Amino acid sequence: MNRSSADRLRRLRWALTALFTAVNAIGLVAFAWFMISEDADKGTERIDAELLRVTSSVSRLVGYDAAIDLSLVNTDVLNEQCPQFAILPGGAAGFQAHLSRRTCVPVDAGVLDGLATEAVRGGTVVTGYQRGTGGELVQVRAEPLLSRTGKPFAAVVAVEDTAAASAEHTRFVLLVVGGCALLVTALGFAGHVLSGRSIRPAASALQQQEVLLAETAHDLRTPVAALRALAETAMLDPAQRTDLLPRTVRLAARMGGIIDDLLVRARLAAGVEQLSIQPVWLDQLVAGVVEDTEPDGAQVTVTTAPTKVNADPALVQRAVGNLLNNALRYGRQPGAPAIVHVMVAGGTVTVADHGPGIDTTVTEDAFDRFASTGGSSGLGLSIVRWVAEAHGGTLSVYNADEGGAIFELRFPVSAV
Repeated sequence: MNRSSADRLRRLRWALTALFTAVNAIGLVAFAWFMISEDADKGTERIDAELLRVTSSVSRLVGYDAAIDLSLVNTDVLNEQCPQFAILPGGAAGFQAHLSRRTCVPVDAGVLDGLATEAVRGGTVVTGYQRGTGGELVQVRAEPLLSRTGKPFAAVVAVEDTAAASAEHTRFVLLVVGGCALLVTALGFAGHVLSGRSIRPAASALQQQEVLLAETAHDLRTPVAALRALAETAMLDPAQRTDLLPRTVRLAARMGGIIDDLLVRARLAAGVEQLSIQPVWLDQLVAGVVEDTEPDGAQVTVTTAPTKVNADPALVQRAVGNLLNNALRYGRQPGAPAIVHVMVAGGTVTVADHGPGIDTTVTEDAFDRFASTGGSSGLGLSIVRWVAEAHGGTLSVYNADEGGAIFELRFPVSAV
């Protein structure tokens, strides 16, 4: 199935959004994994540091000569604090084991004795994890006690519950995961906005192309039909060719003007048309446009006063020509020739006609494509407005008290 250009642009926007979001999501996931791993390691290190503090402190308090001396240990505040500890012979010379008076987490005595035995036999510190009697995961550290000769005679076993650290780590994980989810959502939205902005020039160009095609079809439909009718009549009735040929030429010229207007309209809207600003005598330019325009039986009067403006003469000529052609074509009463008055003064070009006027409720629409004051496409008037705005001027229209429409095209007056 063939897809329209607009559909392809929408698919491209979603593809760019997905790509932007995926790349950022991968980066966030990697960062989150690193942060979670670091937090887990820090939790383990904090417990291990606490266990080291206890075993080291107890080691300094234990005395050993001919027999073990626990008098200092019995009076120390470590007996009342967590982590809990135990001093066990671990298979060395027998003595009565010492357990700290506070039980922070219940652990089987056999487990503690096994850790002490491993530390005494190996003469090294033993660390790891064990299960408490209630199934709790605990972190342990068994440090051998050495006599003056360097021989292990007992071991200090410290135990710390990991539940608090695990709960804190779980909260951190949830915070990181939730934050990443929010960031991915925000990045997805930002990516959608940015992708929309990135394809906006293409969408604008596509819209201008579609508008140009629509305007071309709309504006050329009537003259093409008329031109075909004239040609078919001339083919069927050779006697009318002499009369039909001038009408055909005028109609072809009108179609050429419409095409020129469409091209200027497209170039202006797309930003391709560059203004060539220079000092221009507006009164002389308007007089030249009126002189070069075929009145087709209309009565055209021109009143000018010297006026210099900074403008693009080619665009100003087209704008004034469009206003004049609009007045000649639609500014007349039925069955009567057009009467048009053109005035130039103070940077303003005024074109007044004696036609039916313009509906004030749709004045603004008269400057848009497909709108008209009497059957035209309104393309010429929209070009006039764009030319005015491009020069920092304005285009306004109102009806005269005695009838007819009045268009005022204003340009900033040159200071020179």
